[in-house]
Amino acid sequence: MTALKSLFDLTGKRALITGGSRGLGLQIAEALGEFGATIAISARKEDELDEAVKHLAGLGIAATAHVSDLGRDDGPKTLADAVLASGPVDILVNNAGATWGAPAVDVTPEAWARVMNLNVNNLFFLTQAIAARSMIPRKSGKVLNIASIAGLRGHHPDITGTIPYNTSKGAVVNMTRALAAEWGPHNITVNALAPGFFPSKMTRGILGQFEEKILAKTPMNKLGNDADLKGAALLFCSAASGHITGQILAVDGGSGVI
Repeated sequence: MTALKSLFDLTGKRALITGGSRGLGLQIAEALGEFGATIAISARKEDELDEAVKHLAGLGIAATAHVSDLGRDDGPKTLADAVLASGPVDILVNNAGATWGAPAVDVTPEAWARVMNLNVNNLFFLTQAIAARSMIPRKSGKVLNIASIAGLRGHHPDITGTIPYNTSKGAVVNMTRALAAEWGPHNITVNALAPGFFPSKMTRGILGQFEEKILAKTPMNKLGNDADLKGAALLFCSAASGHITGQILAVDGGSGVI
């Protein structure tokens, strides 16, 4: 019988986490590293990556940093080339993302394209590259997409609209299901987390204006904290989720049930 603890052991596994220099990405890096994974993180800003690597080293977690702009057309290939040059990737966490806040009638083509290109297009092309070059040949892999509860519903009319973001995260939800169906025979699981509101650079503006309304519609009456995503991420990135694929788990304090 397999020891339950061993199902969560990531010793010998290598994880790539995009947008891993801060916020939810860094929290996931901490969780996977604590359970033995070697970590590669990517982000656009070298100084933030350096700080993240130092932070992880202070926790006893080995990590490498890759400066990468996944909003560029060549971003996915460039990052895949750099990371795979050091060895295979067992776990891919697609966390990098962008948002745009404006009423639907005010969204420009440029804003729409910027959000879709990072959140959908290049998320797919990075996943495609890592799967094709590392996971499918080895018949093993874990893909975790960071979607959002915004991809599962609309938004309150009193709160600033985020229609490009909501649409992109809805695409990530169904991309997760479609890839899970196609890659299941290769022993690759593809799942997604749909976080609610967590304090971050991305959510700072909305929380600054609407935190009271958001909390009023959250049964647990709190925002997500520094630990609330870690257990769910560990589940989906470890052998503990060996028979779970194509699933979307909301981590939102219950806001989706009311």
